[in-house]
Amino acid sequence: MDSDRHLWRGSIGSALSFFFLGFARAGLIHLSSFFTGAVPPYISCCMSMTSSLRATIPICSGTLFNAYISKYACDILERFDMIDSKPVSTPLAAGDSLVSSGPSYYDPTLYRSIIGALQYLTITRPDLSFAVNLVSQFLQSPTEAHFHAVKRILRYVKGTVHYGLSFDRRPDQSILAYSDADWARCVETRRSTYGYSIFLGGNLVSWSAKKQPSVSRSSCESEYRALTNAASEVIWVVNLLRELQASSDSVPLLLCDNKSVAFLSQNPIAHKRAKHIDIDYHFVRELVSSGRLQTQFVPSHLQLADIFTKSLPRPAFELLRSKLCVCLHPTHRLTGGKSVKQSIK
Repeated sequence: MDSDRHLWRGSIGSALSFFFLGFARAGLIHLSSFFTGAVPPYISCCMSMTSSLRATIPICSGTLFNAYISKYACDILERFDMIDSKPVSTPLAAGDSLVSSGPSYYDPTLYRSIIGALQYLTITRPDLSFAVNLVSQFLQSPTEAHFHAVKRILRYVKGTVHYGLSFDRRPDQSILAYSDADWARCVETRRSTYGYSIFLGGNLVSWSAKKQPSVSRSSCESEYRALTNAASEVIWVVNLLRELQASSDSVPLLLCDNKSVAFLSQNPIAHKRAKHIDIDYHFVRELVSSGRLQTQFVPSHLQLADIFTKSLPRPAFELLRSKLCVCLHPTHRLTGGKSVKQSIK
């Protein structure tokens, strides 16, 4: 398909089927269409279907579509000798800020291996995105402090090994997105961190946590750049849904917690404080003026993208995690759960 070359469309009988093909370390992974529950024969006969991430996609009671990779998470803990570690409630301590200086860690290869494994886990664990992105910024010369931060992430994984994304089937197919930025967060480069979350009918379908590639001269600029990145992803989702024949008539709504940014995106009036923002970022105005996107201010305490820009205290982190539809897998909850060691077997 034009929006994503890994997404294919076919038909089985009279049913329209969509399926995804992607490549990971151990080979080909696949997610067959949950509309038909089958992989078209002209694909399966040509390729060996494996699941290197060991992703489980069960349907519970006909309403819940849950993607989780707890077996893979358990394998990570066992591989890096963290299976008996003490769990923690957040992947990073509140206010954690890592720097490049400090005693070097003796085994950089191990450090990189752990982060590489965690990167795959973030595919269905948006609650890990910010923490993994932060520690991955020190792959070249990790310090002991960086390794301790990575170990804390693994301890968080230990306590949430059976968590994953949940999806509910709802008639509402509107798109709601949140955009946020933490201005000059990096104490060494003063680059900002930005993040966004995009919901389709109340289900999280896209998210990101990244450091901005350049320094922003104001919080307004960093927030506007974040808004632009989120808007680009929203338009991509809209185009993808159109190709999937599942587009909605409603206009996507993009929320940010900076009133100046919301004003700039809706008003073409030039302002001297915004002149230094690259003209490319003003394409958001075109989207708004053409009716393809709505922007709106949201109070900071309702900003769901905050979890992608900074380390948060436990109450705020757990609240936002639940809002992102990351929860304990229902079958594990109903059966009373199993230990991590039992899950490995």
